[in-house]
Amino acid sequence: MMNKIKIWVKAARLPFLTATVIPITLGAVVAYDAGQGFHWGYFLLAMLGGILIHLGVNLSNDYFDHLSGNDWNNKTPTPFAGGSRAIQNGELKPSQILIAALSCFAFGSGIGLYLNHILAGNIILYLGLIGVFLGFFYTGIPIKIGYRGLGLGELSVGLGFGPIMVLGSYYVQTEQLSISPLLASVPVLILIALVLYINEFPDYEADRSVNKKTIPVVLGLKKAAYIFYLLLTGVYLYTLILVILGIFPLLSLITLLTLPLALKAIRVTRMYKDKPYQLIPANASVIMLHLSFGVCLILSYLVTELFL
Repeated sequence: MMNKIKIWVKAARLPFLTATVIPITLGAVVAYDAGQGFHWGYFLLAMLGGILIHLGVNLSNDYFDHLSGNDWNNKTPTPFAGGSRAIQNGELKPSQILIAALSCFAFGSGIGLYLNHILAGNIILYLGLIGVFLGFFYTGIPIKIGYRGLGLGELSVGLGFGPIMVLGSYYVQTEQLSISPLLASVPVLILIALVLYINEFPDYEADRSVNKKTIPVVLGLKKAAYIFYLLLTGVYLYTLILVILGIFPLLSLITLLTLPLALKAIRVTRMYKDKPYQLIPANASVIMLHLSFGVCLILSYLVTELFL
């Protein structure tokens, strides 16, 4: 029984759920900072719905990358790239993964429909439809956004786990839209896209073998690495500019404490961009950067509202 649970935990990639926890919490605290109060019940429902959709994304990605042969062709899987390997290791059947994915999407969508019913307008419905579409069809046939190139795969992940979730969480608290949560979501958008992006480096050969046109496949690892450095730098410049403009709280400067993680990711990527196993510290650093930067940004809004 315990072994089966461990297999499903691995297949669902539960440690990556921080990608949902951060934007949904951020949207709620931006609303709180704006003097809109805080509804715990709505917050928890939004969090549960978001987590279920995220689980659906993880599981469906495993299923469709199995169908395309992508994960089968990956000869250098790491803890951060190459899928969960639950299908490839014979631990779960593809049909089990697909049923679990569709069930998570269904239950998550049900929560979204309930929130849409009790809240004014249909904003949650529209945001939810966009989020589910981007999540399922990231690798889902026939659209397969992540295979089409032009940065669409990376952008779809950034949008789904950035503005869509932040705006949705904000709306659940306020029943209105605002530019504030949209601006606050930009660093989260870039960082979660970079989590996917850096994981595409060890997937380079497997992605190329099935014509999955990620940015590293299209541009090559060297040019793709420069884009990685540029976007990481852009996160800090963007935050600094919005603090100077008075849009972000002054306390948002605590996000600068995460700079060592960014510098480590850049250093490791520069040396080992073409060596999947040596690149693992960079993969881990970007995941921790998304989490720690997000926590710092959340705290800056929360502490400002409560104490400053």
